[in-house]
Amino acid sequence: MTKLIVFLLCLTAGMLAAQQAQVTELVSKALPEAPGKEGLMITVVYPPGSSDPIHRHNAHVFVYVLDGSIMMQLKGQKQVILTPGQTFYEGPGDEHIVGRNASTTKPAKFVAFLVKNQGAPVLVPVQ
Repeated sequence: MTKLIVFLLCLTAGMLAAQQAQVTELVSKALPEAPGKEGLMITVVYPPGSSDPIHRHNAHVFVYVLDGSIMMQLKGQKQVILTPGQTFYEGPGDEHIVGRNASTTKPAKFVAFLVKNQGAPVLVPVQ
């Protein structure tokens, strides 16, 4: 029985890990005209059914959807579903309460461009 429980826990953990977004850094560049700031461009791939925890970026974030559909919502604003070619913006003070793939069967991909403090984390979880 103990082996079965361990197996099921490992299987569940593997399935949860498989549902995490894949983030790939494309370019990071210091912005000499804005000392202490950098531009960062990333791609994010949400597997089917994947979602982010509630978070903030402490940055200006510009999103452009490449494939699939994603659901986004900032605290105090309406939830939106974005499809290829659509954009989304988050400001430094925004709390991102919904960020997920709108599909449970197809992946979704977007590119994000962030203007943030140099060396600051891309994502900060909100409790």
